[in-house]
Amino acid sequence: MTDRVQYTPGPATGAQVRKDGEKWTLILVRELRHSPEKVWQALTDPAHLREWAPFEADGSLGTVGTTVKLTTVGAPTPHVTETKVTLADAPRVLEYNWGGNDVRWELEAFGAGTRLTLWTSIDRRFMSMGAAGWHICFDVMDHLLSGTPIGRIVGGEAMKFGGWQRLNAEYAKQFSDETPGRPTDAPKH
Repeated sequence: MTDRVQYTPGPATGAQVRKDGEKWTLILVRELRHSPEKVWQALTDPAHLREWAPFEADGSLGTVGTTVKLTTVGAPTPHVTETKVTLADAPRVLEYNWGGNDVRWELEAFGAGTRLTLWTSIDRRFMSMGAAGWHICFDVMDHLLSGTPIGRIVGGEAMKFGGWQRLNAEYAKQFSDETPGRPTDAPKH
């Protein structure tokens, strides 16, 4: 495993927020140096997910109709949800619901690699925090696929990580939050 101390996340880029009625969606785009097939495996295989994702999966997410238990990692108390894979078009599109949030992964061949797009519904108050967390997860996945794993950085551990704090602030500014991690509808003091 590569020394995690040497890892510093890059700037907050490739993220946007969309609102449709009362529903908010966080969209993150990342260009990876790996084939869509390799990225697909990282998104669907429980052994790969265990190395980078903010949840554990008790089965593969690669087949439509499969029911999989997803257990949040790094939360104060384990949060287990059952999900059904609603779309799995390897290696292009994957959809499921995690903890009440719709998740859609789109993979597009791009040069010698993949343009990976994550669409996830998320509470507006947690947009910058979610963007920072997924940003780090993408970096960890990229290291894993490159053969230089740095180990999963999620949940409370990620929030204590210096890079997460900076990313949260940068994304909050991009998303026009007044204070990083603070609900936009919270009373101002």
